[in-house]
Amino acid sequence: YTTEWSVSWKMSSNADKTGLLSMCRKAGKVKCGMDISKSACETGEAKAVFTASDLSEKSLKEIRFCCAKNAVKIYRLRITMQQAADKLGKKSGIFAVCDGGFAKALAKGEEDISADINDFYSEI
Repeated sequence: YTTEWSVSWKMSSNADKTGLLSMCRKAGKVKCGMDISKSACETGEAKAVFTASDLSEKSLKEIRFCCAKNAVKIYRLRITMQQAADKLGKKSGIFAVCDGGFAKALAKGEEDISADINDFYSEI
């Protein structure tokens, strides 16, 4: 029984996250895509950034650098780009949430993948 419960809980949790993203979009509090998310981080508009689970490593590294540079938290959601696209109407793997309440609700239980800016310079 435990396995069935954990699988159904995970599916329910993912549905909750896509539902929250949809509410953010309807409220005008989410920016979808790399360039607009980076811009929201740089202007201080973004409260947190979220990525889809299947985002490419190159894109992940780029948005993590931008978030580190601008002191914005970044989290990996347990939803795919397609699951997000089904709710938002736009396929994207990067979402900058510009509302503190929505950001906190989306971040709950998700993996914090924030990096320190110095982590990027130590690779040189």
